[in-house]
Amino acid sequence: MEARIAVLGGDGIGPEVTAESVKVLDAVANRHGHDFTFVTAPVGGHAIDKFGSALPDDSLNIVLGSDAILFGAVGGPKWDDPRAKVRPEDGILKLRKSLGLFANLRPVKVYPQLVASSPLREERLKGVDFIIVRELTGGLYFGKPKRRWENLRGRRAVDTLAYNEKEIDRVVRVGFELARMRRRKLHSLDKMNVMETSRLWREIATEIGREYPDVQLVHMLADNAAMQIVTNPSVFDVIVTENTFGDILSDEAAVIGGSMGMLPSASLSGLPRAGRRRRGGRPALFEPIHGSAPDIAGRNIANPMASILSAAMMLRWSFGLHEEANGIESAVEAALAEGYRTADIAGKGERALTTAQVGDLIAGRVAG
Repeated sequence: MEARIAVLGGDGIGPEVTAESVKVLDAVANRHGHDFTFVTAPVGGHAIDKFGSALPDDSLNIVLGSDAILFGAVGGPKWDDPRAKVRPEDGILKLRKSLGLFANLRPVKVYPQLVASSPLREERLKGVDFIIVRELTGGLYFGKPKRRWENLRGRRAVDTLAYNEKEIDRVVRVGFELARMRRRKLHSLDKMNVMETSRLWREIATEIGREYPDVQLVHMLADNAAMQIVTNPSVFDVIVTENTFGDILSDEAAVIGGSMGMLPSASLSGLPRAGRRRRGGRPALFEPIHGSAPDIAGRNIANPMASILSAAMMLRWSFGLHEEANGIESAVEAALAEGYRTADIAGKGERALTTAQVGDLIAGRVAG
């Protein structure tokens, strides 16, 4: 199989961890006879510095000509001025909107070898394996009006939370379809007690649920879900929710596994019905959920496993290469089982490998 993969490393540790993912994907290609071509493009803060845009037109054109996107991270203190007209995050937001990537899949899995790294007690972590489906192109981050101004009463700002039926329908269906592939339980999160958008969300989710009688639909308030994620996380199988709730709750959920450096994500324009995206379709985006971690950038100590696992999701969701995806995931689990760690997950007295060493280790296991 031939595929063109756009690599947008971004800022901070983004280029470091995506480099290790490319290394692992090369090992996959060599073992299974695939031909992966990697093309790089600037995004985020460094793109602002050089081109004045967080996603230059050339970068977007490279993305549109690719079959999938491997993304690193954007942002850092250098670009944190709240008054700035252009911010690094504008790049990823533009990608999501331009490509119609409305469904963000964030798997939350607790590896037995990392239980001691979790802030939760061991008994709460048994059987934890769920996916959060976050709506990605609507809600507060994209609603209009969105602006700041000043009047005689002082400074003011407004963000608008808006959803239409189509936006809710399509992402809720992704949640139901995923639940069918797993344990057939879907939690739909909202704040219908206080928000009109949430009342619409719950109404539509209930209607769609009638088309999936084999899936148990559970409505839950988002604040209750926040508590359940840390007190009873094994109750969840698939969670579907709107943009802001999904952003916050998926970061909360990431911590229970011991490190954000272990969790991948996929941003899709729907679940593929065949192995590879249809001709003329738009590429999906795969990225670790952690940020740019500028405090450790350039030190070769970042954990690349989330990015490598994101590459596995790419093989599965964009190319239908399930065997190859399973091979990467098994290699990561084997490395953990054998005691290999990066600084973020190393226990007291345990030796921490460098970013490059972990990439070499996993690529070597994938190569066979």
